[in-house]
Amino acid sequence: MIPNPKKDFLFELVETLSSSEKRNFKLFAHRLEANQDAKYLLLFDALDRMPEYNEGILFKKTPVSKKQLSNMKAHLYKQILTSLRLLYADRNVELQLNEQIDFARILFNKGLYMQSLKILDKAKQVAAQYSLDTVMLRIVELEKVIESQHITRSMRNRAEVLSAQTIQLTDKVSLKNRFSNLSLQLYGFYLKTGYIKDKENREMLEKFYSSNMPEYNLSSLGFYEKMYLYQAQVWYFHIIQDFPLCYRAAQRWVDLFNAAPQMKKVATGNYLKAYHYLLDTLFYLGYYGRFTEVLEEFRKSLETKGFIMDDNCRVLAFLYLYSNQINMHFMTGEFSKGLKEIVPAFLSEMKDLRSKMDMHHLMVMNYKVACLYFGSGDNLNAIHYLNEVIKSNYEGLSEDLQCFAHILKLIASYEAGLDEDMEKQIKNVYRFLIKMDDLHQVQKEMMFFVRQLSRIYDYELKGAFVELKEKLKPFEQHPYEKRAFLYLDIISWLESKIENRPVQEVIQEKFREKIKSMEK
Repeated sequence: MIPNPKKDFLFELVETLSSSEKRNFKLFAHRLEANQDAKYLLLFDALDRMPEYNEGILFKKTPVSKKQLSNMKAHLYKQILTSLRLLYADRNVELQLNEQIDFARILFNKGLYMQSLKILDKAKQVAAQYSLDTVMLRIVELEKVIESQHITRSMRNRAEVLSAQTIQLTDKVSLKNRFSNLSLQLYGFYLKTGYIKDKENREMLEKFYSSNMPEYNLSSLGFYEKMYLYQAQVWYFHIIQDFPLCYRAAQRWVDLFNAAPQMKKVATGNYLKAYHYLLDTLFYLGYYGRFTEVLEEFRKSLETKGFIMDDNCRVLAFLYLYSNQINMHFMTGEFSKGLKEIVPAFLSEMKDLRSKMDMHHLMVMNYKVACLYFGSGDNLNAIHYLNEVIKSNYEGLSEDLQCFAHILKLIASYEAGLDEDMEKQIKNVYRFLIKMDDLHQVQKEMMFFVRQLSRIYDYELKGAFVELKEKLKPFEQHPYEKRAFLYLDIISWLESKIENRPVQEVIQEKFREKIKSMEK
């Protein structure tokens, strides 16, 4: 494998700038007449025109020596960030508050104590409105510094009030951090190992969760404490595959934002995640009606006037919308329709966003697209996208995802008639599963079955598929084996082989029957 070329941070930053951000930077840089022909502006123009970073071209296009380049790049990097900060200050509450704290510090240093306190008081009110306890703590700490000069005499019991606020805020921030740490660690566990695999795995997770969950009184928790509590619950119940309780926690997470809509402005990423995991849980529960309602709710909320997203949130919204649209077609069994309606638009939009997407989400989407192709009968394209998942060696990519990408590729290869190197593929998958310590019963049965396929006569195939279905059926509700069926509807594929019809037709029929039974 050819190693990726070392990325240049400045070039990456310039590459991500939009046209309006570049225009704003030029205006910012030209604010002083002396800057008109500054070397760092010539460096910016040269970087902006480059398809990829090349220092040799930089030295030809700009009057910058090798000795100057490092300092010049650092200066340009800082100037771009400063221009972006000014551009987005009025759209980001935390940037605004940090600016007000900076102003208050400047006024304090000049001896204008009452003016400094006035700015801090206004900033504190805004921080309280958005539950920004960490920012409020910074404000209170600066107020204490000013009051400790014994020169304002603004309030007789001011010291007691500020001390009490500090204690209260410190306790809130500490509790919030404990919830957020637990949430992050559970999410990291899920990304690495996927769903629980055995009793020992579950007991270890239960012990970790209970020992790290702080004691709390729900009614006394603030917004962020509740948000991180619900997040931790979602990750925990998701990992142990208790989807009814996961649904309850995800719904509370969404309801929290609906009860405090102003928080969508400061915790936008978490708002998007709340809807995504609510939809994800509804998908696993198979609640199609509620799923479509929530998906439409989510779509409309993104189109609401005044709902502003930064680049990071735009990437999340893009991923979550397309992921759940694909899931909707998985539920209905309309794989071919999903390929026609979703995949071309998804791939087109992804071109501009690919560099900003993290590897885990990118591979999840590759797996989902592969499943659409497999379900529609296009096995060669399914293998192409599965190979993208399999060849990724990104640390932290879900082992579960790679495990079932390997198994689905075996099935797709069989379906496509690519069985000349099947034995080699099977050995590679065995080695991978043993290395991951993930050779469970469903995987064993599937691997054994695929290995035997080349030795089975055509007239014996139907019986072999029936036999495998009977072996796998009991595992659908097994606490540690059922995760296999979350990644791949093996039973429907076997039924399609038994009944000699397309797998999407089988799933569509099951979906219609389920809808009818719910209407009775």
